[in-house]
Amino acid sequence: MIFCAAFFVFTVAASAQSGQKFFTRDGKVKFDATAASSPEKIEALSNSATCVLDAANGNFQWAVLIKGFQFEKSLMQEHFNENYLESGKYPKATFIGKITNLGEVNLAKDGTYNGIVSGQMTIHGVTKEVTANGALTVGGGNVKVNAGFSLQLADYNVSIPSLVSDKVAKEAKILVDATLVPKQ
Repeated sequence: MIFCAAFFVFTVAASAQSGQKFFTRDGKVKFDATAASSPEKIEALSNSATCVLDAANGNFQWAVLIKGFQFEKSLMQEHFNENYLESGKYPKATFIGKITNLGEVNLAKDGTYNGIVSGQMTIHGVTKEVTANGALTVGGGNVKVNAGFSLQLADYNVSIPSLVSDKVAKEAKILVDATLVPKQ
């Protein structure tokens, strides 16, 4: 099934202050791998994604523990961790990247901006280049990130047994929602 990353995710914003860093430990990463023919939803949510953003250059890092994804049904969660993403062997998903259009985002002024991020997503021991679009909302000294993108499960060596292949989508939809606060 999937991941995160999540992270993966993931568009983030920054502040105009040189050297300012922002962070969160409670970012939300949701994935949905429900196939059209599936009789039930195959989705999970993690409320504990971490992110650190360097506002000076737009560099950031995301991480989410695979075991942190919560499913509605415990059996799905067990299969996700043991059979699909092998969380004992690959405990987290990461994204290391950069806001590529940082010059188009006025981080010194409250508002909502379109952001583009690009970087390396690592899930299930496989690293791939990912680019995603999202909304960056600057306000009250914080940066709110909302992004969505899709990942092919096969790209990350996540195999779906033929018995359930018609119930699990080959492409997982990832949504990221996080508020980054200034790092003290």
